[in-house]
Amino acid sequence: MSTEVSDQIAQRSASNLALAFVVLPPDRRAAMSALYAFCREVDDVADEDTKPVPERRSALQCWREDIRRACGGEAPAFAVNLELQLFIARYRLPFDLFNELLLGVEQDLEPAVYADYPELDRYCYRVASVVGLLSIEIFGYRDPRCREYADALGKALQYTNILRDVGNDAVRGRVYLPRAELESHGVTIEDVLGHRDSPGFRRAAAAFAGRARAYFSRARELLPAGERQSMVAAEIMGAVYWKLLLRLEASGFDVLSPQPLRLNRIQKLGCIALAWTRVKTGLPFAAYGV
Repeated sequence: MSTEVSDQIAQRSASNLALAFVVLPPDRRAAMSALYAFCREVDDVADEDTKPVPERRSALQCWREDIRRACGGEAPAFAVNLELQLFIARYRLPFDLFNELLLGVEQDLEPAVYADYPELDRYCYRVASVVGLLSIEIFGYRDPRCREYADALGKALQYTNILRDVGNDAVRGRVYLPRAELESHGVTIEDVLGHRDSPGFRRAAAAFAGRARAYFSRARELLPAGERQSMVAAEIMGAVYWKLLLRLEASGFDVLSPQPLRLNRIQKLGCIALAWTRVKTGLPFAAYGV
């Protein structure tokens, strides 16, 4: 079955995640392209600020019902879900995980403010760890510890995304850095929404980066040695986002600009090559979390 629509969506996006798919066998690469396209489409629905929230909420409910049909063996209406349906059946991707992802995306319909880290982690589980849990089913694994690895790595990637996008998210009225962390450094939610930089904000950002580092380290420790080959695409994602975290740290957490810091293509390809070489040559360490 063709994944033409999904492939076009993946190619249009300069996503760090999509670049990691190149190392996968063709069938698994097609499955990841379809899964990525689903994630991209529902995320775009939530981010379409020109449409009122009730309309976007209704659209996401339509996606929920359509992916439910795809998971249940019925004919979905959306082209992306039609392409994804084959892989849902082949890799036994459960509706419950797609529903969790949609619940997380729906949280972004309203201005986001998170009180503390446990509250933020519940959100990160839904929008990132769940994608990891779906992805490892496609990658293939035998050791159930891979599920804990996917959870930790998903949170590490999402924390890095959050740190990179502080300024851009503030434009949308979203502040993902926990209120408790900000206030412990003398920073208010209004300071972030107003893009007001300060030594206190930089300290809060550094503390947040420390949490991201801890998740990277946890993922590195959790990955079973026998699953390094099966998780090569995930390890590449980890390497790219680790490089991004290091760049954010080197900038002194200059993240309040609406234009987020990004890795260029050469930097991304360098990370991919290094991570792939480490996995394929059996070097006993990941390209991140050290």
